[in-house]
Amino acid sequence: MVRMLRPFGRAVTYTRWLHLAMAVVWPSLWLFIDEAWWTVGTAVVLLGLAGLIPATRVVEGFQARLLLTGHRDGREDMEIMVAPATTWADRGRTMVWLELRLLLGALVSHLTFQLPLFTMDLVSTAVGGERVGGSWIPVGGQHWWHMLLAPLPLVLVAAVVVGSGHLITRLAARLLGPSHAERLAALEERTEQLLERTRIARELHDSIGHALTVAVVQAGAARAAGDPAFTDRALSAIEETGRTALEDLERVLGVLRESGKPVSGRPTLADADRLLDSARASGAKVDAEVTGPVDSVPGPVSREGYRILQEALTNVLRHAGAVPVRVRVHAGDGTLVLAIRNPLPAAIPGPGRGSGLRGIRERAALLGGRARTGPDEGDWQVHVELPLS
Repeated sequence: MVRMLRPFGRAVTYTRWLHLAMAVVWPSLWLFIDEAWWTVGTAVVLLGLAGLIPATRVVEGFQARLLLTGHRDGREDMEIMVAPATTWADRGRTMVWLELRLLLGALVSHLTFQLPLFTMDLVSTAVGGERVGGSWIPVGGQHWWHMLLAPLPLVLVAAVVVGSGHLITRLAARLLGPSHAERLAALEERTEQLLERTRIARELHDSIGHALTVAVVQAGAARAAGDPAFTDRALSAIEETGRTALEDLERVLGVLRESGKPVSGRPTLADADRLLDSARASGAKVDAEVTGPVDSVPGPVSREGYRILQEALTNVLRHAGAVPVRVRVHAGDGTLVLAIRNPLPAAIPGPGRGSGLRGIRERAALLGGRARTGPDEGDWQVHVELPLS
């Protein structure tokens, strides 16, 4: 019983009824112009033709979303679109929607007006009074048992209000819902947003992780050395690395604050020297060799190559410490090759462990390249090949 009464405690039940009642207002006004059914027919035809106007879908979608679903917070809802009709199929569905809404609205409005009158007639004849009149069901005579039937029309009104509300909401989702092209566009936009969030997470991981690793290594080395000159150099390296990390953090936060803001200022392989200098300042003996036209590498490849090199050097400092590192960067033959090798640390990380190594492989895969990480002939290697086309 409580479950049956639950819909009447929701505001959307009554706004759905209001949505249907509003549909018959405009055609009913034509009866005041000329009390003839041909005027109503003209109004129905004009209403259908209004569905050919692209903006009609916006108006109907907004009403349906507000009154049928109760979404008043402006959130996106792909069940009912609030967008102009861009194809003839969308216009056709809008026309069908307008006519069905009018037909269902007229039926529901008539029933919700007539059935209470029928209840009043039953009550009146049960107590021996005169019929109220207006009901399309004839009630004659005086019968006490009419009082037992009086609640039934009201129950039927409640069923009509709830049932028609569910029906018109389903019709709205079917006729005012997104087309195949709109669903595909929304899916692509959602995919782009997820990819952007993943890229930003990798950016923060690589930049902040590198800065913290350098700071920890430098601070530990300075404390162990006990040399004021070395401590001064370590603090300078921590300061420079921290400043770079703050710049990256501010840039990423700027992108998050302004979704339409273009991504700019990201470091490329042209800035690789500061990564190498930072690793050297942390005690690593870096042997770097850069060959080929690295400066002409396409922007996306160069930016991702920088982050891959940054993560590889960060892993060296974090897991191996101040060890010799061989860095080879070569651009040529349509491929950018990044090769970083260092002696194996005491604890060898597995090939699938760590978000840093996974991030390297993900970056390479997104650009159509490939990455190999793991032990190789007594060294730990990170070997990445990225296509330049």
